[in-house]
Amino acid sequence: MSGEHDRECVAYFSMEIGISHSIPTYAGGLGILAGDLLKSFADMHVSMVGVTLLNSKGYFNQAIDASGNQIESPVDWKVSDFMLLMPNIVNIKIDGRDVKIRAWRHIIRGATGFNVPVFFLDSNIEGNSEYDRTLTSNLYSGDRYYRLSQEIILGIGGVRMLESLGFRGIKKYHMNEGHSSLLTVELLNKTYNNTGGNEEDCYDVAGVRERCVFTTHTPIAAGHDTFDLNLFQKLLQGYMPKFVLDRATHNGVANMTLLGINFSKYINGVAKSHGELTREMFPGYVIDDITNGIHPQTWISPPFKALYDKYIPGWVKDPFTLRYALSIPKEEMLNAHLEAKKQLIDEVNQKTGMDFHPLRFTIGYARRFTEYKRPDMIIQDIGRLKQIAEKVGDIQIIFSGKAHVQDYKGKELIKKIIETAGGINRENCHVKIAFLQNYDMLVARRMVAGCDVWLNNPQRPLEASGTSGMKAALNGVPQMSTLDGWWLEGCVENLTGWSLGAHPQDPGFKNDPDMVDESRDLYDKLENTIIPTFYGNRERWADIMRHCIAINASFFNTYRMAQQYMANAYMN
Repeated sequence: MSGEHDRECVAYFSMEIGISHSIPTYAGGLGILAGDLLKSFADMHVSMVGVTLLNSKGYFNQAIDASGNQIESPVDWKVSDFMLLMPNIVNIKIDGRDVKIRAWRHIIRGATGFNVPVFFLDSNIEGNSEYDRTLTSNLYSGDRYYRLSQEIILGIGGVRMLESLGFRGIKKYHMNEGHSSLLTVELLNKTYNNTGGNEEDCYDVAGVRERCVFTTHTPIAAGHDTFDLNLFQKLLQGYMPKFVLDRATHNGVANMTLLGINFSKYINGVAKSHGELTREMFPGYVIDDITNGIHPQTWISPPFKALYDKYIPGWVKDPFTLRYALSIPKEEMLNAHLEAKKQLIDEVNQKTGMDFHPLRFTIGYARRFTEYKRPDMIIQDIGRLKQIAEKVGDIQIIFSGKAHVQDYKGKELIKKIIETAGGINRENCHVKIAFLQNYDMLVARRMVAGCDVWLNNPQRPLEASGTSGMKAALNGVPQMSTLDGWWLEGCVENLTGWSLGAHPQDPGFKNDPDMVDESRDLYDKLENTIIPTFYGNRERWADIMRHCIAINASFFNTYRMAQQYMANAYMN
């Protein structure tokens, strides 16, 4: 291969990488974060290579039927329109079978032309069994056998593919979650040297650990990737050294997070609060934290890009300069937001047949629909919501998001939103609710820029970080959220947004799974502070928008994040 592959680089492994809405290889936050980070590395001329699965049928297309049920179908997209098929084929074993793996290459081109390649692993090759050909088709579907097979492809197949492609200068292997932890076993097996001593002495454990970085995104023990030991040993038969299996086993199951952290020099959580939780979950390990961010050029709306280009030249290369947003004229900021809002409202009206208006106060809620994210909090007391709208001004709410195929409670929450929306919209009152189907990066871009307030109310402490509110802040949109994840760092009350419920450090604090205190706080702040300011004090509202950008957008971005990884994880 060409000499460029001899260059020292970092290999970044992730089960999903979201680069564009046209390449549907992502399900949500984990993949979008991976794509945003790699884009910033490209912008900063950092030598990286990404490795992920092809997910040739995407996550899924979502449609909502007349009863509010989510209907899933495969995503139809042409891989060759976005990627180049590489000639290399590597072999791995799964449950004793030989499985061939090939790779498609997509190039992330940075702001000044520097390239970061991403390789999408594909098992749909002639010669593989019909079952094995499907292993890189669907993201987060199938049973545990299917999932572990995918993780073997990603971790073991990914290392072998990079070697086949000629990448000889890999300094660090960065695992974005436990899905890729088996790469540590592949690296260990490459160091085997029968010294005649005990098993561990036959492997260069210290050398492998020196080269590995592990990032966890999971704030609760039950959320970490685990497999039945019998299944684990069956699929990896003869491949897993006993001392490695012992270090990956906890409570009688193989734990992929334990596997990753036991053979990594640097380990981190994805927000300060998440780092604290992770250190409690895994005592005895040195665990750092690097708070997530977003790639500004991906998530900026055209009106705000024009505004920043005019008043903060050079912000693209140095997003830290967004702190100078405090000097942008307020009227121009309000006008830029209105322009972005009109684009969103036009899309809502076109897709739903409703009559949303760009001058009405609009709340946005969009993310994966699952129970702990509590999308139904704002409609818990629909009577109170109507009273607020009648008293202080019209309210429009836009929802969007998918529930995992097997998340039946998440699907019921979508149905609840749809049914509530149908009822209140028929009343023709001061509250309107819309649901945008088939949430993806394109819908997300419109929503984070076009809403007036971004709503996020997960049950604490289940949100490791979250990034949608960061995307909103980049576009001058304040967030209203429970104090979890990154919002513990980014919330300056009445200046960058608003908190819901008590602060975790308050005396007597307790989590509120029933949403009683937090929903009361939500309604009170809408009625007494947020909506009156929106309709009655536009200068104050513009001041809040400016502080969202200056305080949060200037810091919570993947440039700062990339610099922290380079300094703390890659260079030590």
